[in-house]
Amino acid sequence: MHIEVFEVGPFLENTYLLINKEEALLIDPGFYAEQEFQVFNKKLQEFETELTGIVLTHAHVDHVLGIHRVLKDFKVPVYLNTDDLFLWENFGNQAMMFGLRQVGFSFTPEALPKSGVFKHGKFEFDCLFTPGHSPDHTALYFKENGLCIAGDALFNESVGRTDLYEGNFDLLAKSIRDKLYVLPEETIIYPGHGPATTIKHEKLHNPFVKA
Repeated sequence: MHIEVFEVGPFLENTYLLINKEEALLIDPGFYAEQEFQVFNKKLQEFETELTGIVLTHAHVDHVLGIHRVLKDFKVPVYLNTDDLFLWENFGNQAMMFGLRQVGFSFTPEALPKSGVFKHGKFEFDCLFTPGHSPDHTALYFKENGLCIAGDALFNESVGRTDLYEGNFDLLAKSIRDKLYVLPEETIIYPGHGPATTIKHEKLHNPFVKA
C-alpha cells in the first residue's frame, strides 16, 4: 500500500490518500482551496487508481472541509463513527466559528465500528475508538502495513486539544495508553497535523502522556 500526504486548508491539516493498486481510499479530506483538490486529483491520475471511499477519523471542521468538493466529482461512501453525530450535524456552525463559509451536510455517513476489523474493497484496518479530543474519534490501524492514522489523538511529541465539544484530557490520555501505546513500537503514526512519528518515540518522548 502506498500513502500520499497532503497538508491542506487554513489549519494545515494532514489529508491522506491510500493507494492499493487500482483502488484508493481518502482519509480526512481537509481541502479548502480548489488548487489543493486538484493536486489530490492529479495523484489519482498519476497512479491510475480509482477513489472508492472516504474515511473520517472524526468530524472536526478541518478534517471534513473538503468533503463537499470531493463528492462533487466522486460518488463514494463516507464512513465515520456515528455514535455521536453532533460535530457532523453542526459542521456549518463549526465553520462559522472560524470565519469559514460552508453549508452543512445533507446526509449521514455510514458507520464505522467502535472496534474490530473494517473492510472496504482492498483495504482492511482495525478501528480503534479513541475519544478525548472528540467523542467520535477513531484511529485507523493498518496492521499489515505497520501504520496507524491517528487523527488528532496523538501527534509527534504532543496530543490533541481537549477544549472543544466533549473534550476530556483524562479520557484522551486513557485512549492513547489503552489503544495506541499497546501497538507494536515500530508502528508509524500518521497524525492529523504535523510530521509522522512512531509509537516507540512517543512512549519515550511525549511530554503529555507518559507510557
